[in-house]
Amino acid sequence: MKSPQDTSASGPESGFAAGPASRSLTDRQSEPDHRQLRIDKVGVRGLRFPVQVRDKTTHALQNTVATVGLFVDLPQEFKGTHMSRFIEVLNAHGGVIHVANIPDMLKALQHKLHAQNAHLEMDFPYFMVKKAPVSGKEGVVDYTVRFDAGMVGKQLDFVLTVKCQVTTLCPCSKAISKYGAHNQRGEVTVQVRSDKIVWIEDLIAHIEASGSSEMYSLLKREDEKAVTERAYENPVFVEDLVRNVALKLNALPEISWYRVEAENYESIHNHNAYACIEKR
Repeated sequence: MKSPQDTSASGPESGFAAGPASRSLTDRQSEPDHRQLRIDKVGVRGLRFPVQVRDKTTHALQNTVATVGLFVDLPQEFKGTHMSRFIEVLNAHGGVIHVANIPDMLKALQHKLHAQNAHLEMDFPYFMVKKAPVSGKEGVVDYTVRFDAGMVGKQLDFVLTVKCQVTTLCPCSKAISKYGAHNQRGEVTVQVRSDKIVWIEDLIAHIEASGSSEMYSLLKREDEKAVTERAYENPVFVEDLVRNVALKLNALPEISWYRVEAENYESIHNHNAYACIEKR
């Protein structure tokens, strides 16, 4: 039996097409395109890949799995890009992605694909252990984190996004109701650009301190009582929520830009409430 590496033989039994070894395959992507239209971003999206994120408390690396997108710009004279090269760059930077090697990865994309600009996007779940407020029982809570990084020429742009859920209790409902007030789950999305490292845990803490109450994965009876009463004593509109977060971010000089969005999944309406603040 011939091994797959043995390409000297020809014929049906060899598994390889006959012909000179120097014969090259057609490269359609490198052919010229006559429509004279450049493409801002072209690449791969929806790729699952292992990533490592540094934990603030212990500085240990948390392993998780991200959904990754890699893109470059395409000059108007080229018909297409080479999709396999994106995966080659990704694999060449080790088994995992982390913040420290993102700039090197973007530079490698520029070089390998002969591009002026390169971009990376990745979404991943980030896990934290939280203690219930009274019983102290521990439970794991997941948060959604996203990195958007771009290298335009030699200029790096990096945006950190954190999505966190909180409880919100309606101030109006509390004011007009005899027996209670409606509350709901709210989702806050914070995007930041910064001059220094901003820890994911710090953004989560700012968000959770801005709602009516934090959310937990494990609550005993005494914890549920405490969380319910805390929310009732601290009602916030969706407008209050984004303003509360924005005030905390304004106190951080390292943050040069932010966008804060909040969406309440209303419990007594068939629509959601939404608010947004952006520092320009």
